[in-house]
Amino acid sequence: MFGRAMFAKSAKQDGKGTDIADVWHLVVAYAKQETIDPIKGLGRFVVMGLAGSAFIAVGLVLLLMAMLRALQTETGTFDGRWSFAPYLLTVLVAVLLVALCVRSIGSAKRASQRKAAA
Repeated sequence: MFGRAMFAKSAKQDGKGTDIADVWHLVVAYAKQETIDPIKGLGRFVVMGLAGSAFIAVGLVLLLMAMLRALQTETGTFDGRWSFAPYLLTVLVAVLLVALCVRSIGSAKRASQRKAAA
């Protein structure tokens, strides 16, 4: 509001109202273009990333549960004293998946650091 009033007063005094108003509108349009549009794009990127991560997490949990149930029901070797083995194997597979994901994230960071250093 302050900026418009200031330009309006100087425009009346100078007689060049349209030039100053055009510059003001150009500056405002440029500021909106360079700030609001990238933020909207970033918001969409974050929302889609979070949704994808949630779907992958749910899918992996369901696959691990399927593995556990298959080990318990389809194999006849985990009865009696070995009834803990399907749980242990499922936990080991889950830890292996987490380790692979962490390693993958770390390798991407190392690759980008090497690229920046070169």
